[in-house]
Amino acid sequence: MSSSRQRTLGSGGQHVLDYLKRMQSENPAFFYAVQGDSDHSGGSIFWADAPARMNYSYFGDTVIFDTTYRTNRYKVPFASLTGLNHHGQPVLFGCAIMLNESESSFVWLLQTWLHAMSGRSPVSMTTDPDGLIQIAVSQVFPGTRHRFCKSGMFRETKEKLAHIYQSHPTFELEIKKCINETETIDEFESCWAAVLERYYLTDNEWLLSIYNARQQWVPVYLRNSFFGDLSLPERSEGLDAYFGSYINASTTIQVLLKQYEKAVSSWHEKELKADYDTTNSTPTLKTPSPMEKQAAAVYTRRIFMKFQEELVETLANPATKIEDLGTVSTYRVAKFGEDHKAHTVSFNSFEMKASCSCQMFEYSGIICRHILAVFRPKNVLTLPSQYILKRWTRDAKSGAVPEDRILEAPNDSRESLSVRYNNLRQEAIKYVEEGAKSIHVYYVALEALQEAAKKVAAVKGKSSGASQEGNMANGDSQELHQAGDNQIGQTETVGEKEKRIRELSAALESTNQRCEVYRTNLLAILKDMEDQKLKLSVKVQNARLSLKE
Repeated sequence: MSSSRQRTLGSGGQHVLDYLKRMQSENPAFFYAVQGDSDHSGGSIFWADAPARMNYSYFGDTVIFDTTYRTNRYKVPFASLTGLNHHGQPVLFGCAIMLNESESSFVWLLQTWLHAMSGRSPVSMTTDPDGLIQIAVSQVFPGTRHRFCKSGMFRETKEKLAHIYQSHPTFELEIKKCINETETIDEFESCWAAVLERYYLTDNEWLLSIYNARQQWVPVYLRNSFFGDLSLPERSEGLDAYFGSYINASTTIQVLLKQYEKAVSSWHEKELKADYDTTNSTPTLKTPSPMEKQAAAVYTRRIFMKFQEELVETLANPATKIEDLGTVSTYRVAKFGEDHKAHTVSFNSFEMKASCSCQMFEYSGIICRHILAVFRPKNVLTLPSQYILKRWTRDAKSGAVPEDRILEAPNDSRESLSVRYNNLRQEAIKYVEEGAKSIHVYYVALEALQEAAKKVAAVKGKSSGASQEGNMANGDSQELHQAGDNQIGQTETVGEKEKRIRELSAALESTNQRCEVYRTNLLAILKDMEDQKLKLSVKVQNARLSLKE
């Protein structure tokens, strides 16, 4: 268990606070909080921008709490909370500078983050194997499945057993194979015991301690909970997938915020590109199955590729019925030549539900080859709706914030402005994303945004007089940052309301400019496609001439 440790940012602390105050003044949905310390020199700092809070409403089912700085001796104790978007890419939910590494500080951070995310706990959370963090997670998220990062466990094992790794080079390979490749609990238990006995480590205290914690880090014990693991390129085995290439041990506080902005911008661009690829390219189908065609139309491109891999594998994994109890049938599914690795699938034909011993769907949200193999003889031609998680689909971010999540938001005036801002922003983003898909739609979206800007400007003049008569809507207050456990509200004045209208008008203008950028980029892409088609046509023509000769 790590001990408590106090850090300080010195003058850099004020630099961070000035940045956060400026960001909140520019965007009322930007949230930040400072722990306890009156002069902000020793208290931890947390922040989450509007996109991070909105992303959590769509992808907040599984969360990674990254405290890599604690093991890499970072100059700046920077931590992040991230998840996975509908392409399997890292997505940001919030950041923190942990000046006070105590149990109470971790509890404060997680409670503050939970408040910023409207009080909705994640299904699962992955953290470094740390005693203080474990206590904080269990206290703040009692119903959340907590997992230790596997790479963190491997790292600590290599440090504790350095002499074994040096004298027995094969030990690392065997222990990783035992952890990563065993498919049942019995298989893991047997394999673990065999490895320890082979290397005379049955009495090793460290291995005994991590074995006792196996339910929190060995995959076979965690497969009944959703963690979104898909083995995609962007899915780092470690915790630092989001900021790993932007922040390192030499990063100073002055550079940190610039690198933070670069990382956010870069991942946003990667998501836009993945959205574009999904919308504007057609995947190659490998089977005549209508289910594959359905999945290609529903899933994002990269998630479809994962599903397609499972579907194709059904050809080598036949299903054999071993029990039939009316509406419920049980099948044994195994790959040709690997009967010893068979999986059991139970299928309820009345409810169109299936469960597999591999629990891939529960763990990743993608249906496994074993259930798909059973669907074949049961004549299930398309995916039942319960096996299509919206978070993996093209429409994962469609519509405003889901109604049930809005109702879960804190019911006070400080949050209402944030909710309205997020909804307006999301609607504007839809125009940007849709408008970038074609020139025709671009002009329609641009005209709609320009018309909206005129209406907002017209309302601006009317709202001033109405405000003086006290007819403003309820809940129009500034969202302020939290200092320790205290929150101070301030009623928004007429001037502040007018400022908000000007900011929204500026946001619409900014959206127009972004549309123009996307249009330019799309035109360049289309021109490049035409050039490629022309070159291909020339090559085909030359090939035909060569054949004639």
